[in-house]
Amino acid sequence: MRFETTLHRPVEAAGVGLHSGVPVKIRILPAPPSTGIVFVRTDLDGFQVPASWRHVARVSYATSLMRQGVLISTTEHLLSVFYSMGVDNAYVEIDNLEVPILDGSGLPFVEMVREAGLKTYRRLRRYLRIRRPVTVEDRGRRISILPAESFRLSCDVFFNHPLVGRQTLEMEVTPERYAAEIAPARTFGFEHELHQMRDMGLIRGASLENAVCFGERLLNPEGLRFPDECCRHKALDLIGDLALIGRPLLGHVVAERAGHAMHAALVKRIMSDPSLYEILSFDQLASRVVSALVS
Repeated sequence: MRFETTLHRPVEAAGVGLHSGVPVKIRILPAPPSTGIVFVRTDLDGFQVPASWRHVARVSYATSLMRQGVLISTTEHLLSVFYSMGVDNAYVEIDNLEVPILDGSGLPFVEMVREAGLKTYRRLRRYLRIRRPVTVEDRGRRISILPAESFRLSCDVFFNHPLVGRQTLEMEVTPERYAAEIAPARTFGFEHELHQMRDMGLIRGASLENAVCFGERLLNPEGLRFPDECCRHKALDLIGDLALIGRPLLGHVVAERAGHAMHAALVKRIMSDPSLYEILSFDQLASRVVSALVS
């Protein structure tokens, strides 16, 4: 994409928060160039929380943002869709503290973006290109990003359950492939963890209508959407967390059993060291590609 985008017209949805269980409505509106994605708490006099790595607050079972004590929770699915479908600028009006989980995947948000349509501005889109490898490791888990001329993902997950086990996924992320191969993958959990998570104040809004649950068998009567739905959903989450960089990313991300905390640590590591990246316009990128071909 050469130029920045926003939505053509507002779209809205309503549901419950996955962890809080609270009813919530969101309305997504067009925003001017260079706005980025900004959450607007309509229940708190329109208080704004930009979707930025600078405002990451909690990263355990979801990614939450906080500014001046105002929280926006479970942002990763919506941000993943905006990032992958090419939405650079939008206001997200929200009347409670958690983005609605809807069906547990990114697909309803993809459909909202398609319904709204994209509007293109005349301001050049600027990309963040990784210049040298970056790695974050912790207790056998690792996430790295390598230089590349496109946005690529390699995800490897392992869950000690006979219906999951080890799953891997590798792809170059485009709007078309994301919408078909990643967005439909739902959040998931395991029956033996439910009581503990609820005791922690989590998953109060979870049901088989918005999450996949593995017990001795798969509890969802409709079955899985993909044989490796867990890995695909982890890729969805990863993209949503990387979106907090605030620019389209050029690099190859390799995630091995990583989660929200490691995603956030990678983003912070990148953004804290400007020598790791460069900011380029689409025209500058195109010029480099032409020069490389000629040489």
